[in-house]
Parts: sequence; structure tokens; C-alpha cells
Amino acid sequence: MTACAIEPSADPGDGGAPPVGCSITAEGAYAARLARSGGGGGAAWYPERWTLDGPEPYAVPLLGNQPEEPGTEVQPMGDGRVLVHRVAAGRHLFALLYPTGPGTGELPLGAVECPADTAGLRLLPPVPGGERAYALATGPRATVLWQVAGGAFGPERVAEIPGRCSGGVWLDRTGRMLAVDRETGGRTKAVVVDLERDGEVSPLLQIAPDSDDRLLLADPDSGLVLIGSDAPSPGRERLGWGVLGSTLPVRFPECLRMPDCVVTPFAVQPGQVLTPERCAVALRVDGAFGSWVGVWRPAERQVRHLPAPEGWLAGAGLWTPDGELRLPCSTPRTPCGVARLVAPDAADAGGATGADDTNGAGGMNGTDGTNGAGGTTGADGEQPGNPEASAPGEPGDDPGTAGTPAAAQPRPVPLQQAPLARLVTK
Repeated sequence: MTACAIEPSADPGDGGAPPVGCSITAEGAYAARLARSGGGGGAAWYPERWTLDGPEPYAVPLLGNQPEEPGTEVQPMGDGRVLVHRVAAGRHLFALLYPTGPGTGELPLGAVECPADTAGLRLLPPVPGGERAYALATGPRATVLWQVAGGAFGPERVAEIPGRCSGGVWLDRTGRMLAVDRETGGRTKAVVVDLERDGEVSPLLQIAPDSDDRLLLADPDSGLVLIGSDAPSPGRERLGWGVLGSTLPVRFPECLRMPDCVVTPFAVQPGQVLTPERCAVALRVDGAFGSWVGVWRPAERQVRHLPAPEGWLAGAGLWTPDGELRLPCSTPRTPCGVARLVAPDAADAGGATGADDTNGAGGMNGTDGTNGAGGTTGADGEQPGNPEASAPGEPGDDPGTAGTPAAAQPRPVPLQQAPLARLVTK
């Protein structure tokens, strides 16, 4: 099946984040990446599926009749199949790949047709549950949201969103609420798209009228959100945090401000209901000497800097509810491996101890590090364990100016318990 799309821009609208080494399902059972076989002029690209929920990770190559292009997107589905997004002659082709004994099966899903001079359609992060997949086609004045897998008749147009949209963060465990960063009038603000209300759009984040406010990451269990905004320093984006449903403003810890580095949050510890300040957050830090891993909690005043494991697929990883960070790695000796790091508890005063064990990749010897002079013990100086107990602001912990509706309760509310109105921060 072929559908017609709004003209997207040449820029796929990824928000400027560094490319990620692989894509992982929301539940962490499968991953997929575009791997390369051979070397030199004979190298060829092919999709590869990783199974991560067993005692040992293992990879299955999904070789087709011809090599893939380097820009081909792949995404794991919840049943183990891999969605592939190819571009050919202005058409965006979608198919599901799956292993069939020694070969690879392919189920074509259809195509989204775009003008020949545009290619700005990209997959959104994996949907919780893994039964559906979505993509954004960004045009000069509007963005179209497409469901490209899991529908009844191939790619389906879900909604048209005024403005140029980038990013993409799922706010719940059902795949209903999608946050995107919408650029209109020269400013970027995060908005919410309700997929069960025909793509109804409502505001989510506005720290200041003239600031650019993007949503980077969210945890549905605790309501913790990671935000990029230039509100505290116009023209320079800062990394901050807040809680959906909380009456407290967004905070911008000084320890997350790293000069000459790009800091990208990529995973939040799940399962910390009502205790967002205890959620461990994994950070990808890119600097002049390469990439490494940072671990931070809102209740702490420091970022713990850890060397990246050998072969880390940079920017990819997930937390388990009990605080183990799993980082997929690939080296010539171990093509499919997972490095495991146990983060210290938020109440521990000591430094990180490094690797618990490594499955298939080199060890991770943690080095306790602190960046910046300030930090945060929660929002607005509260003590760990009580994110709503406020005290006078502390140096180095800049608050935002965003408020919430008066109806919001004076405590963090997990997203699955919060009414839809509480998603809007005015």
C-alpha cells in the first residue's frame, strides 16, 4: 500500500541529539541495529536483532536479498520482529523482518510517498508494548504523525500537527500520550499528542514565553522528566528536571552543566513510584576525548563519571527497576554483549564502585566524579525522600519559572494516576 504524505523537510528533526548505536524496546527484551559485515570495499550493511531478556544476550542477523543503505532505520518490535525503514526514489518503504531458519522472512507493510527532494521522515522511539510503530514527517509549516506498523491497512495518517516537530517521548505505558517538541514562531515548546483523541494536541511545557523548552526523557512510573531549556541562560541550553503533576518548578542543577561537552540523558530507572528524586538517570557525555557514561540522581549533588565499556553502542542502554544499568556492546571478539553496572543507592554517601559484572564485554570500572560546584538534593533544596518539602533555594540549583494548574496536588503524581489535565504545565 502507498499513502501520500505532507512534504517533509530534508532535516528529519531529531532535535540535534547524537546518533544512537541501537534501538531497544520499551520493555528491554529486544534490540536492533544496523550492523556491518566485512571490511573495505566489500562491506555491507544488514539489520541485526539482539535478544536481551535471556541468561545470555545473542544476535540474529537478518540478511536480505541485497545490502541495506547506511541510513536505513531499524526498530525492534515486542514480538521479536524488526521494523525496517528504507528510502527509495522519494518513497519511504516499511517492512517487518523475522528469522526463518537459515534465512530471513520479510512482510511488506507499504510505503509513505514524499516528493523527490525530501526525505525527512523518521521513526519515533519504540512504543510501550511493542505492537505499534510511528514516524514523523516534518514539513515547513506542519508535521504529520504516521502509524507505520500495527495498523490494519499499512501506513495510516494519524494527525497533522501545526509547526515543525522534533524529538518524541512516550509519557505512559500504553502508548497513548506522545510528547514532541514543536517549533512555531521561532520558539520550540514541548506539546502532548493524544493518540486516542484523534491526535489532539495540548501544551505540555513552557518555562518562559521566550525560551526553547524541549522534553528529552520521561519515566511514567515516577513522573520524572528530563528537560532541555535555555530559560536560565538565554541562547545556551541547560539540562533540567521536573515532575509531571508536581507544583514545583523545573530545576537546573549546576552539576549537569558541563562546559565543552554534550550531555544527553538516555535512560531512567523505572519502578520508583512517588520517589522521582531517587530515580537513577544514565547520561551519555560526549567530549573532546570521546564518549563516556554519567550516572545522576535528582537527590544527589554530583554526576558519577564512568568510562564507557569497550564497544559500547553509544547512547543505548536501559535500567532495571532494582538499579542495574545495562549497556549493549559489540567488539570483534564479542559481537553481542551487555555490560552491567549497579548504581549505588541514593542514600549512599560513597562513590560508585564500578562494574557488578560484564556479560560479553569489557568491565566498567567506575570512577566517582563531580562536575560543577552546585547540584540538587531534589527540587528547590528539598531533602531526599520528600520531593515536595521546600527550603530556600541553594546556589547552583537554578529554578525555572513554570507553574502548574491550581488543581494539581502538592505531591508528585505518577502519570498513570494523574488526570489528563495535569499533563499541561502553563
